[in-house]
Amino acid sequence: MIEDLLLFQKAYAYFVWVFPLVGKFPKNQRFVLGQHIESECLALLQTMMRFQISKTKKECLASISLHFDMLQLYMRLAKDLHFISVRQYGVSAEKLNELGRIWQGLTKRFL
Repeated sequence: MIEDLLLFQKAYAYFVWVFPLVGKFPKNQRFVLGQHIESECLALLQTMMRFQISKTKKECLASISLHFDMLQLYMRLAKDLHFISVRQYGVSAEKLNELGRIWQGLTKRFL
C-alpha cells in the first residue's frame, strides 16, 4: 500500500538523519545510548519489513509501537544529557510524531 511505502521512506529518512547525530555523542556514550538508538532504528526498519510480508500482521503491530516509544525515550534522554540540542530534539520529536501518525493510520486497518 502507498501508506506503507510512505512510512518506510520517512522512517528511512529519519534514520539517515539520526545516525550522524549519534556519531557526535561523547565517545563513551556512542557505545551506550548511541548504540541503543541505532539498534532501535535498525530493529524498527526490520520489523517494518517483516510487517510488509507477514500474513499475520497483528503480531508486528505491538513491536513497531514499542520501537517508536523506545526511540522517543532514548532521544529525550539524549537531550536531557545534553548530547543533542533542544532544537535537534524538536526536529526528532516532530519526525517521530509524523511517523507515529502515519503508523496509527495503518494500524486502524488491521485492528
